[in-house]
Amino acid sequence: MKKRVAILISGRGSNMMALVEAARAPDYPAEMAIVISSRPDAPGLAWAKAQGLAAVAIDHKAHATREAFDEAIHAALTNAGVELVALAGFMRIQSAAFVRRWIGRQLNIHPSLLPLFKGLHPQQQALDAGVRISGCTVHFVTEEMDAGPIIAQAAVPVLPDDDADTLAARILVAEHRLYPHALRLVATGDATMDGNRAILKSMVNQTDPLYSPALPGTSKGRHTSG
Repeated sequence: MKKRVAILISGRGSNMMALVEAARAPDYPAEMAIVISSRPDAPGLAWAKAQGLAAVAIDHKAHATREAFDEAIHAALTNAGVELVALAGFMRIQSAAFVRRWIGRQLNIHPSLLPLFKGLHPQQQALDAGVRISGCTVHFVTEEMDAGPIIAQAAVPVLPDDDADTLAARILVAEHRLYPHALRLVATGDATMDGNRAILKSMVNQTDPLYSPALPGTSKGRHTSG
């Protein structure tokens, strides 16, 4: 039985699109039950409706408190029979009560290699820190922002001429592959939350490291054996 997933967005929803596309595969273990936008004018909401998905706007401005807004979201999730929630550019801080209701069943993606560079403008934070490798992280949502147990990560190089926009674009390509992969792991039960850790049932790491700058004799910064 496929897990019923809600995607929460506030803008264009490019990661939402990646999840929807992945879920079209017959063997994908999740189906997109509903898309909820915190903004009625979000471009991603119009896209979801055009795809024939159940898609609604729950305007955060129409609710007097964060708790009231979260109650409306929770009611929509419950009515849609949602089992898992995927945040995809959802730009609202959730109340502690809402997070606890969905603990271990709510995922988020962040464009850095957490726990580095939490919060806003992580790409610029990475450039300011002078790191050679950045990336993205899918994690379970907890009450502390960008601090939940890590499910999956992808690394990308930081190039000498990068600015925040070019680095963000490179990371976004990785996000669109990583998020469907991480959601698959959770939907199948291969990734679960246990306290402050995400437990994976099987070893899923590849063995080749990514070097930046590239080592002599390597291709595109990746170690080759032989």
